[in-house]
Amino acid sequence: MSAPRAADPPAPAVLRAAAEAFAREAGAIVRSGWGTIHAPERKGRIDLVTEYDRRSEALLLARIAERFPDHAVLAEESGARAGARVRWLVDPLDGTTNFAHNYPFFCVSVAAEVDGELAAGAVYDPVRGELFSAARGGGATLDGAPIAVSSIATVGDALLVTGFPYSVREHPETILPLFEAFLLRAQGVRRDGSAALNLCYLACGRFDGFWEGHLSPWDMAAGVLIVREAGGTVTDYDGGPFRLDGRQILASNGRVHDEMRAILAAARARLKT
Repeated sequence: MSAPRAADPPAPAVLRAAAEAFAREAGAIVRSGWGTIHAPERKGRIDLVTEYDRRSEALLLARIAERFPDHAVLAEESGARAGARVRWLVDPLDGTTNFAHNYPFFCVSVAAEVDGELAAGAVYDPVRGELFSAARGGGATLDGAPIAVSSIATVGDALLVTGFPYSVREHPETILPLFEAFLLRAQGVRRDGSAALNLCYLACGRFDGFWEGHLSPWDMAAGVLIVREAGGTVTDYDGGPFRLDGRQILASNGRVHDEMRAILAAARARLKT
């Protein structure tokens, strides 16, 4: 007698709805700590964690386990549980340094992969109450309304955004030249401390391009899918296929992608001379 067939993974739309619900509930925990005095712990010289990171993650892990007990999870504060066709990628509080200083730019990010491919994602900003989400093949939305990337066609007209890794103090020579190269060419460059929200802002046209290195999968997963479903382009720095474990991302509205890639290539080449 053959073994019973494993159940098929949930459809992307089902995973999207679950991600939205999980992100909203965890966001309520984070929002409850907004505006208070925090005593964050240090994971590194400038890498912080608060009790709200841990409380948010505990809720997310519990909700995923309750609804999808056979799914795997990769989460920022508690590592991985592997061995399933569906894997959730969870950032319970992206922008912890902002949150610890009561700077209103942070979020909860929840994504799901099926067989290694991003299938659904949600990013919730608990201060503004904005919920970005996407399902593979189903488009991207902000609070339920469809969103799309901008029509800006040149870097000179673009508002770009980036982030600095926690190793910036140790290796500024590999990071700041890229920032300078874009600063001298773009209409503006922002650096505001949440990769997940940066990607969502790109998806809805508030930004036109984003680059950053040294990111973790949970920083990017939901935002990458939201950008793709909003019509944007996501690659590595060289324009090759994006990988969640690749530690670098170049994302744009598609129209400025080649120009951004060329600027990155020239700046990185100068670092080698």
